[in-house]
Amino acid sequence: MKVWILNGNVWNDRRQALEPKHVRVDGEIIAEIRDASEGLPDTAGHEVVDAAGRLLSAGFIDMHVHLREPGYEHKETIATGTASAARGGFTTIACMPNTKPPTDTPERVRYVLDKAKEAGPVRVLPYAAITKSQLGRELTDFAALKEAGAIGFTDDGVGVQNAKMMKDAMALAASLGLPIVAHCEEDTLLEGAAFSEGEFVKRHGLKGIPNESESIHVGRDTLLAEATGVHYHVCHVSTEQSVRLIRLAKQHGVRVTAEVCPHHLLLSDEDIPGLDANWKMNPPLRSPRDVKAVIEGLEDGTIDIIVTDHAPHSEEEKARGVDKAPFGIVGFETAFPLLYTKFVATGRWSLGFLLERMTRKPADVFGLGLGRLEPGQPADLTIVDLEKEAEVDPAKFLTKGRNTPFAGWKLKGWPVWTMAAGRVAWSE
Repeated sequence: MKVWILNGNVWNDRRQALEPKHVRVDGEIIAEIRDASEGLPDTAGHEVVDAAGRLLSAGFIDMHVHLREPGYEHKETIATGTASAARGGFTTIACMPNTKPPTDTPERVRYVLDKAKEAGPVRVLPYAAITKSQLGRELTDFAALKEAGAIGFTDDGVGVQNAKMMKDAMALAASLGLPIVAHCEEDTLLEGAAFSEGEFVKRHGLKGIPNESESIHVGRDTLLAEATGVHYHVCHVSTEQSVRLIRLAKQHGVRVTAEVCPHHLLLSDEDIPGLDANWKMNPPLRSPRDVKAVIEGLEDGTIDIIVTDHAPHSEEEKARGVDKAPFGIVGFETAFPLLYTKFVATGRWSLGFLLERMTRKPADVFGLGLGRLEPGQPADLTIVDLEKEAEVDPAKFLTKGRNTPFAGWKLKGWPVWTMAAGRVAWSE
């Protein structure tokens, strides 16, 4: 496929400004970038996409998502999840192994890759489980999983409770040059709670999840990472204590990276309107102090990247009440508009700051060789209408999930066209 994308506004980091460009795609590669001031190119023999002065960016990368297949197709399939990702401007996503059965064998890694190749419009990178069936009792075959295509190891959805097991996993992952991607959660501190320990649970007389349930694992694991030399990546950081521990580990040269989700940057437990399971996620919404800490952690580089933790559930499951409903909210189709509206349009962040944490940074953290709008790079591209304003309407989502706390929010900056590996993945 040969394409000219005309009149796209491309972010220039050096000048901290948008510049109009024409971009030529040849097959799966960005072949050429021209200044629009040079005039229109000869487009003979090419398809033409007029970006019409809208933002043209490298495709977004999401290193923490749940596609639910196999086993939970009533929540999401690889086809619906990747379609939703493409609509949100994502061209590469990394899916967690907590399916049914979990991705803990080479055959299951290959199943995900084959399904994604068959049905998915965007690039899917599978994680494999650290322990068999994610039970924390026996390590999986890391070498075979890597050979099958796994990009890292995680028991996301549950924390690895046994420190010896985690240390052995880190040592093995380090020997293979792959990361350990940790869902940090100490089970003995959970007590079956649905929300964070704080004002909301006090008001409703509920049990609360303490911050220490997350940060204890972060502290333990950064020490184990120091001992083993593994690349240790912390999932969905949500507490002030975790930020502090990651910052300390980085200062001491530990090879640790971290991610944060839009909902933990935008919402606290004091925003929860009532006993609504669409506000139930794991980690839970924390205090305003924690929100401030994760924002500052992202801004000073303690936290490296932004992910969605896209976690669809059926409406029936979320209607069971906060005690019985599963944790999680969807995120693909609202991530960029939320962050653009609340942080860039308000002047707190530059557009370049946000784009870097959704493109180049995640690619660099995981060594993907993606995330750049440059000649010779993969043709993963997203066009965003920064002026388009619309309300979040879950009924219009492409994901099967409707579980979001952002319904009705009026946002700007909506992706309108996505190309992955030189193929149009979605167009408004």
